[in-house]
Amino acid sequence: MAKKVKVAELVQQFQFEVVSGEKGLRRLIVVDDLNRPGLEMAGYFEYHSPERIQLLGKTELTFYHMLSKEDKLDRMSRLCNEDTPCIIVTRSFDVPEELVQISSERDIPVLRSGMSTTSLSSRVTGFLERKLAPTTTIHGVLVDVYGVGIIITGSSGIGKSETALELVKRGHRLIADDAVEIRQSADNQLDGTAPELIRHLLEIRGVGIINVMTLFGAGAIRNHKRITLVVRLENWQADKQYDRLGLDEETTRIIDTDVPLVTVPVRPGRNLAVIIEVAAMNFRLKRMGYNAAQQFTHKLTATIADDMDDLD
Repeated sequence: MAKKVKVAELVQQFQFEVVSGEKGLRRLIVVDDLNRPGLEMAGYFEYHSPERIQLLGKTELTFYHMLSKEDKLDRMSRLCNEDTPCIIVTRSFDVPEELVQISSERDIPVLRSGMSTTSLSSRVTGFLERKLAPTTTIHGVLVDVYGVGIIITGSSGIGKSETALELVKRGHRLIADDAVEIRQSADNQLDGTAPELIRHLLEIRGVGIINVMTLFGAGAIRNHKRITLVVRLENWQADKQYDRLGLDEETTRIIDTDVPLVTVPVRPGRNLAVIIEVAAMNFRLKRMGYNAAQQFTHKLTATIADDMDDLD
């Protein structure tokens, strides 16, 4: 289901002055794009986007005041579309009488701000991007290991929380345990956080719920982190072939973004925290252009070729 933001939330967030159309504050904003209706003021509505918030700044209003009375009524009547969530006047400019009249009749909120048009546009767009971004919740643990945001997934009881605890003891940071709320930004970056109710908490079977910040200090936690790697823990299967070189690079899809995936088999004696640390460091090296598996393969191929030449 698509996310929506009420105009009233926007008013509360930015302390806008409501000039007219108060009854329309429950209108819904469904897109994060804004529109500066310069061409519309000139009468060109061919590609007008009524579902966007309309911004009236110095340029639009200066041109508007040059129009005749009839054209002013026409422009504002067409601008106050039934799909328009609200209209914002910037720099505390006087709101045109025609706009006040028509917006009041159609219950379209007209808001006013003292900010410049460019500044307001940037801030409102950022706010709407966060509010309207696609979100999902994943069962797992999110940790920051050497600056890499890693989600640890796996079946219940496999040791995700215990591994996270060991990582925290080794100086890394916890973001979320059990449930990870993920938000996808416009450029397909994934940002993970914990639900407010369980923030900074870690559940350890046999011990109970612990507060990581209380036990290990503020340096052991983060409120959110960009997700760049998924580590999936699974019970060791003797008949399954696991990648021993690291040449096969798997990915998993979260919302609309493909994230690198590392599958780690679990069995007694394996130190999962150390393995995840190494996975994080190896991931960083790959991002810097060094792939140990590929280097080994190239050296192996060269060695075999040399041996074949010697035989000849």
